[in-house]
Amino acid sequence: MSKHICTRWAFDLGSWRPTLPQLSQAVASIQPEERARLMKFHFIDDFLSSLIGRLFMRKYVSTCSGLPSAEVKFARDVRGKPYWVKGEDYDGPPLSFNVSHQGSLVLLAGIAGESSDPDFGIGTDVMKIEYNGGKPLSEFFGLMKSKFSAEEWSYIGRPHHDEREQVKAFMRHWCLKEAYVKELGVGITVDLQKISFSVDTTRSLETDVSPLIGTSLRCHDQPMDNWHFEEHLLQEDYCAAIAFRNCLPQERGKFKFLQVEELLVKSEDSELEEVISYCQKALLKPYKRS
Repeated sequence: MSKHICTRWAFDLGSWRPTLPQLSQAVASIQPEERARLMKFHFIDDFLSSLIGRLFMRKYVSTCSGLPSAEVKFARDVRGKPYWVKGEDYDGPPLSFNVSHQGSLVLLAGIAGESSDPDFGIGTDVMKIEYNGGKPLSEFFGLMKSKFSAEEWSYIGRPHHDEREQVKAFMRHWCLKEAYVKELGVGITVDLQKISFSVDTTRSLETDVSPLIGTSLRCHDQPMDNWHFEEHLLQEDYCAAIAFRNCLPQERGKFKFLQVEELLVKSEDSELEEVISYCQKALLKPYKRS
């Protein structure tokens, strides 16, 4: 399995309350159809999460391909998954990337290959380590147990785990499943019980040892040796997973937290004027939490 350069970026929305000029510059960087999708969100939290995800993708493709950000264009496939529209004359490295967001965190994981590489891909997911579903945790677990293999559930539901550790084990496995199906591009439409992960039980998932790389996968009881996984713990309250198909990262690295200034692209004043009223409307959207 060939090794490639992997990018792992994170953004903490809790550290950003955008000003009108700053938001206008960010919005001016994305395509008009992307703006239309963003405006459909009721809460500004979701608006900003998706906006950062789009800025991540644009920066990643521009950085890896050498193309100016303004020349980077995206479209969506039949399942709604965004993909980069490469020009016919592009002769740079093939790229695979994926974005995920939950709560205050937005992530991008990307990998760049060589033109001679076989088919490869990457998927990522992030989950907040908390349960606030309203029902007792035992009732929620009873409803979700059918989504996990017996091996997975024997780890998640271990009786000597306290409730926090059980939630953490649940979110770790759910993250892995999401990252896997996101790379496949099929969403949670497959039999998740047949997708069985064996996590590294020799070490606890903590920030100082993150990422863990000892996870293995079996599908329909067959080992999937062409897949490689990383598990990360971010800010103590978020776990993340990266799924690598037919490739390996060159280095075992952590997610790098970026600041919004690193994602903004200089726009013409005339372009900014066209989006100011749009951004004024967006800034009126409520936050989920004050």
